[in-house]
Amino acid sequence: MNKLSDIGLIGLAVMGENLVLNMESKGFRVTVFNRTVQKVDDFINGRAKGKNITGAHSIEEFVASLSRPRKIMIMVKAGNAVDDMINTLIPHLEPGDIIIDGGNTHFPDTNRRTAYVESKGLLYIGTGVSGGEEGALLGPSIMPGGSKAAWPAVRPVFQAIAAKVEDGSPCCDWVGENGAGHFVKMVHNGIEYGDMQLICEAYQVMRDLLKMTADEMHLVFKEWNEGDLNSYLIEITRDILAFRDTDGHPLVDKILDTAGQKGTGKWTGIAALDLGIPLTLIGEAVFSRCLSAVKDERVRASKILHGPDSALPGKKSQFLNDLRDALYASKIVSYAQGYSLMKAAAEEYNWDLNYGGIALMWRGGCIIRSAFLGKIKEAFNNDPSITNLLLDPFFKERVEKAQEGWRRIVASAISNGIPVPAMSSALGYFDGYRCEKLPANLLQAQRDYFGAHTYERTDKPRGEFFHTNWTGRGGATSSSTYNV
Repeated sequence: MNKLSDIGLIGLAVMGENLVLNMESKGFRVTVFNRTVQKVDDFINGRAKGKNITGAHSIEEFVASLSRPRKIMIMVKAGNAVDDMINTLIPHLEPGDIIIDGGNTHFPDTNRRTAYVESKGLLYIGTGVSGGEEGALLGPSIMPGGSKAAWPAVRPVFQAIAAKVEDGSPCCDWVGENGAGHFVKMVHNGIEYGDMQLICEAYQVMRDLLKMTADEMHLVFKEWNEGDLNSYLIEITRDILAFRDTDGHPLVDKILDTAGQKGTGKWTGIAALDLGIPLTLIGEAVFSRCLSAVKDERVRASKILHGPDSALPGKKSQFLNDLRDALYASKIVSYAQGYSLMKAAAEEYNWDLNYGGIALMWRGGCIIRSAFLGKIKEAFNNDPSITNLLLDPFFKERVEKAQEGWRRIVASAISNGIPVPAMSSALGYFDGYRCEKLPANLLQAQRDYFGAHTYERTDKPRGEFFHTNWTGRGGATSSSTYNV
């Protein structure tokens, strides 16, 4: 009789294949299935040949090959395909069996699916998996949430295949109930959008204002990666700028400037709007991709609309130091906003999130991994209730130290007509957050003037609302007060 597998995986695309090979390399026996059965045979006779990996040609054969409680990981396209696969599996499973969705699923769907699967006597996990193809094979960051009763059964597998940090800690731990794991992965992806946009803005400033070549920029990013900005994204930017096409010229210069997106950044922005969190930098990063997509329109506009002539202010070496500071300070703001969003979601959905633990999960394997994240973990270790990362002593000191250069870069970019929407929005957030008195008093007066929306007064207790008959033609009736 054949030995039963420790875990099964459905969906043999890039991430699925590599996760299976990762699991097998850590000593787990794995069964695989794919809707297109030929992919199963190709995998078993190819990359999986000679390994403890079994191919199944039907759901019945697949389920029968798994040890109890059955652990089944689904790696299929987010949306209806996940629901269809869940409904296909349920009739073949027994109480206590576990279904795991490892795709980039929108967290409300995971909330719904957890309740549905649990109503059938089964357990459900929705887990974020970050790290791309290489991470899936060698060690990703894994962010599981859903049915907590399932965690002890899947923990040995997940923590074995996850990336490890210097002390051997796995970049994987339980995140929270329902869709918490997919929410945290969504925020991770939003921060990823922000980090990439910030790097691209630094690149454009170097290219278009400093007139630097790809080779010169390669050396700058190489230097930055050896300092405070050390990260995976800075590292790959360094390598991209040095990569040559077959004709010997930099490949990056030949790539069309239209960016794609899968939707997770948009979901992050929508979640922030729903929860009332000013996620300005990530929002600008998403809109920058949207603007890049209208390439033909931008080409036409470039021949009609004209900006200022560019002129480099000051020394190039000082300017590059300022640019580094602007990138670093903006990055701090991006993470501060992302963590504020997670805190708001935890309160809204009653999740008990371990914020320092999340930073640890992101320190290895994932796309936003960087030395920077260790400081975030320290911040929450020092004060688990901190409301904003900008208030942590380390981040406060670093942002304040960097702000002169940050301001010079944003001012220079604007003066020279170079778009830096993420850097400038980050600076706007920093200035707004530290501002004791914003002009929203005038805004409330405007709202009360045209819509009787009421306002609070500085000389009265909070929570007491007033309405003024501004024109003499209005009545005493006011709108009810509410916040979206």
